[in-house]
Amino acid sequence: MSRFQTLTPAQLPRAEFVAAFADIYEHSPWVAEQAFDLGLDDSLNTVDGLHQRMADLLLSADKATQLALINAHPDLAGKAAVQGELTDASTSEQSGAGIHQCTSDEFARFTELNDAYKAKFAFPFIMAVKGSNRHQILAAFEERIHNSAEVEFSRALAEINKIALFRLQTL
Repeated sequence: MSRFQTLTPAQLPRAEFVAAFADIYEHSPWVAEQAFDLGLDDSLNTVDGLHQRMADLLLSADKATQLALINAHPDLAGKAAVQGELTDASTSEQSGAGIHQCTSDEFARFTELNDAYKAKFAFPFIMAVKGSNRHQILAAFEERIHNSAEVEFSRALAEINKIALFRLQTL
């Protein structure tokens, strides 16, 4: 159980807590707000403890709220990445996976898969890309596009919780 390197969550006032953790879940500060509102204790001073609380909040939210959080995520190698409109965390994650090094053919394939995936599922493809490269991401995309909507919705939530863990581990 690793402790945070830069802060002690259980000692933060609400505004500082929310500011520190607002973007752990992409453009969804409500997760940090609710995590704080449940009360602070020493278990939240570990990455795993705070992650568990936040993950539980996402998984217990109603489907519309979950879908809104899924839709807050950018496309991998999408327009937001090209135009420099990603959050700092998303930019770092995508570039760490080498997405910024896509060939024109790979970029075209990402665009094609993003469009097909959103047409089928009505939400973006979500993958915690840390530790992956663009070839592995494309392979996962091509495999997962054949799943059912229910499977992909659950998978998106699981991937979002992985992304959140990776982000918490950097603090």
